[in-house]
Amino acid sequence: MKTNRCLNTVASTVALLVLVSCASSNKSSTSNRDDWPSYGRDLTSQRFSPANQINTQNVQKLAEAWRYKSGISATFQATPIVQNGVMYLSLPYNHVVALNAKTGQELWRYTHDRRKDWQMCCGPANRGVAVANGKVFIGTVDARLIALNAQTGTKEWDIDVVENAIVTEGQDALDKNDPNSARKVTGGTGIGIAMAPVVYKGKVIVGITGVGYGLHIDNPREDAPLGAVIGVTGRFGRPGFLAAYDVNNGKRVWQFDTIPAQGWEGKFTETSDDGTSFNRDIAQEKTELAKYPDASRFGGGSAWSTPAIDSATNTLYFGTGNPSPQMNDISRPGDNLYTVSLIALDTETGKLKWHYQQVPHDLWGYDLASPPVLFNYAWQGKKIPAVGQASKTGWFFIHDRATGQLLKKTDAFVPQHNLFKKATFEGTVVYPGILGGANWSPVSVDEAHQRVFVAAIHAPIKYTLHESPGKDGKPAIRYAASEPTNDPRWGLLSAIDLVSGKVLWQVKTAQPLIGGVLATAGNLVFTGEGNGQFNAYHTQTGELLWQGKSDAGVNAPPITYTVNGQQYIAVASGGSSIFGYKQGDAVTAFAIK
Repeated sequence: MKTNRCLNTVASTVALLVLVSCASSNKSSTSNRDDWPSYGRDLTSQRFSPANQINTQNVQKLAEAWRYKSGISATFQATPIVQNGVMYLSLPYNHVVALNAKTGQELWRYTHDRRKDWQMCCGPANRGVAVANGKVFIGTVDARLIALNAQTGTKEWDIDVVENAIVTEGQDALDKNDPNSARKVTGGTGIGIAMAPVVYKGKVIVGITGVGYGLHIDNPREDAPLGAVIGVTGRFGRPGFLAAYDVNNGKRVWQFDTIPAQGWEGKFTETSDDGTSFNRDIAQEKTELAKYPDASRFGGGSAWSTPAIDSATNTLYFGTGNPSPQMNDISRPGDNLYTVSLIALDTETGKLKWHYQQVPHDLWGYDLASPPVLFNYAWQGKKIPAVGQASKTGWFFIHDRATGQLLKKTDAFVPQHNLFKKATFEGTVVYPGILGGANWSPVSVDEAHQRVFVAAIHAPIKYTLHESPGKDGKPAIRYAASEPTNDPRWGLLSAIDLVSGKVLWQVKTAQPLIGGVLATAGNLVFTGEGNGQFNAYHTQTGELLWQGKSDAGVNAPPITYTVNGQQYIAVASGGSSIFGYKQGDAVTAFAIK
């Protein structure tokens, strides 16, 4: 554990008094129903609010109530947390602010002091904080978990979740005739934390990301999306993990490694539950198995998404990332458990209850990026406790929460082409591809109407094999690259009936959708676009009812909360560098004027 790190907290006496006053005056009048107390609103992560003051009849009167500009202009993915009239917000690069949720006034600010020797794997974005036990918890890009005092922003404890950085890929492995060998690298295999933590029964739970991330190569055009993701043959990365820490001191309680040391090769699964072929050469993989007995040491399996928790059974659910090396399977025969899987763990011990692997031996970057969601599911005349997950492959999966049994795979919510076709030297065009489908964007579930709302992406991707000539008697290096094509791309907001699995309606947007969805009892569903539009749709029909506008891309999940009887809708607008959306530094709250 580390102590006495440099603390750059700006917290004036006046701001502290305002914070204490705000929290005290709202404690009795503001119920949990009016807050947004956790990443997914509650432990189910449904992101559905019972608030209906803002509804289809008056949403046209929605106007900006306040706007906060942080001064940190970068990819902004955070979900604000609101408790007792105070908004807690993580900024890019892991700075944290507390705001008056009614006015947007800054109450305190924590400035994160990053480890100078720690290279960021996955960009500066952070998806949020957790607030509980009088503390604000944040996982950082330099693989730390930090607890701040919720009233002052002062640091209470600060731990390293891993001790050392890991070996990452380099452009020196690329063929010199490949244009990507000379372009700017924006990320690579490493270790950081992107997810918002979740607190449960005295434990703060968080996972690491970046293991098996692959080389990320910038596009030559500044306003263009990511140029390429490249998986290089080699011994890069380590197993990912999800871990629980004591809220009082940061001591680790348990850790679940997403790659088991034994049995990681799995059953050599050839087809999905419905018979779809994964196009694997099982005989060749089994032949290669003996050559790579320690493949699990470099297995990948990042934990990108905040877990959902069933408090009745003390079970948490989270999704895992792709195996390492990314899109390159020469050194990792087998199913590569537990990558690209939905996993159920015991919250008290971290022990595995069950797993469901969506894509064994993944070669396309089909990690489970969108957070799982819990709901009671109307199935065969019964109500079944279920867990759902919107996939990069373009389906919404519904499982029995207790056993992991797949109950339904809905109709595809994005176009699909050449799904599970392998990369070739000539290039194979696949969609959804590495971007998805549903990327990290959270969904919203209206349990009463058995409906899920999904923000998704149509973006054709070309998967190409390359080979760099061997040097000094060493063999050639094989690598695989995924790059966007020049085909049209767009976004799709879908309402899906959970019972039938049918898509009820879809709205096509000019740009791929990334950021997430909020639905409310006012029959409204909100989501943002990369062009700065922030939209409200009718949940029954998909009709566009209202639009707000930001200077930067609105690529973060919206929330709603109520303070002193006034309902607000709030969202961060800071764009996305990976998608080429204009970056900014604002959080805006809207209310009926």
